[in-house]
Order: sequence, then structure tokens, then C-alpha cells
Amino acid sequence: MNKIDDVNKKILDLLQENSSITNAELAERLNLSPTTVFDRVKKMEKKGIISKKVVLLNPAKVGKETIAFISISMSGHSAKSVKSFREAIENLPEVLECYHISGADDFILKVIVENMQCYEEFLLHKLIALENIGKIRTSFVMSTVKYQTKIPLTEIYDN
Repeated sequence: MNKIDDVNKKILDLLQENSSITNAELAERLNLSPTTVFDRVKKMEKKGIISKKVVLLNPAKVGKETIAFISISMSGHSAKSVKSFREAIENLPEVLECYHISGADDFILKVIVENMQCYEEFLLHKLIALENIGKIRTSFVMSTVKYQTKIPLTEIYDN
């Protein structure tokens, strides 16, 4: 495992702040040639360090004002049932994030919908319809205290 150097850390920091920054702007900010920066970014993409570049939307501005965190306990825990659940979740556009977790619950989902009526429809017609759903507990976001997608970089390695 090789430690990622400070130049690549800076590239990653800048890309996390603004994924649409041009290669020329990156090079200028780092006092490097555009070719050097381009090669470094491509290598990090090839290694999977950079998995994708995205645009973040303001949910309220696009009519998605209800965010919920849903804890799910499955009724069956076989490898087949877990795989089936994971595959089904991949096809639900309302689910922004899904984590297989330890503890009393098996999964936690971050879901975004237009309003409470849409959440009820999602719950009753999509989520409960999945196999092996045991218990579901939902917590609704009242306000956002902190929202960040930037991962702090300290000691990182380029497996």
C-alpha cells in the first residue's frame, strides 16, 4: 500500500470542493503543468480513489422536501435474502443511501421524497413490498445542522 502524496491530496481536496474545476484551473492552483495534473487525476480514477464526479442539488429547490432515515430489521438473514434486499434497494430512486449495519437493525436508509403523502406511498407500495422486511422505524429530518460530502484527508493510501 502506497501513501498518497500531498499533491494528490490537494487535487482530491479541490475536486471535492468543486468537481467541475477544469484541469487548467487545477494545474494553476497547484503550480503544476496541466499534463501532470491530468495524468494524476486519471491514475486516481483508474485506481478507484475517485469513483465519480457529481453535482449536488438543493432538495427544496427541486421539490424534495421530506428526508427520512429508515432503520430496517429483516425477518430472514440468509445470504440470499440479504442479496435480494440489496438488489431491490438499488432500484428504488427514493433511496439516496443504504448501509448494512451492525446492532439491533440490519440496514439504514436515507430516503428523499416530495412530502409525507409520497413517503406513505413509498412505504406502503415499495418498501413493505420487499421480501424479508421485519421491523421498520422511521425518523424524519426536521432541519439540517450539517451536510457535507467532502471527506477529510489525512493519512490515505492508494491500495
